[in-house]
Amino acid sequence: MSSLKVGDQAPEIDAQTSAGSRFVLSRQEGLCTVIFFYPKAFTPICTMETAFFRDNYNELALAGANLIGVSTDAEDTQCKFARDSHLNFPLIADADKRIAKAYDVLWPVLGVAQRYTFVVSPEMRLEAIFHHELSAEKHRDDVLRFVHAKFEAQRPKVG
Repeated sequence: MSSLKVGDQAPEIDAQTSAGSRFVLSRQEGLCTVIFFYPKAFTPICTMETAFFRDNYNELALAGANLIGVSTDAEDTQCKFARDSHLNFPLIADADKRIAKAYDVLWPVLGVAQRYTFVVSPEMRLEAIFHHELSAEKHRDDVLRFVHAKFEAQRPKVG
């Protein structure tokens, strides 16, 4: 289990992405940034999870959320996974496990990231943390529900 809690300062992320751009968490604009960690590219549940996020990316983006996926795979594996999965958001290869360790999601024995998602505010505070190892669908649903509720709460009330 990650030792990070809702309300904690999110660890900075500054890394190259599968899209060839640099991702710096503190420079993200929008309502929030959704960072999802997954154990291994090309495995059944991880492939399903990234497909769920891909298929719901527009919904998240319209609500003002940024999306980034992170695993401890090598950069070439992440790039191939992003291409083969037709992803519309970038992935980060955390081969040195620096990001997974900072977020305290590294499985010590396996050396891969656990299935965690963190929702980070523009002020770099953790707003939500989701952890579902074997249910990619529940993972996605919890994230969508949280982002929608946050978006609705931010909308001006009419009447």
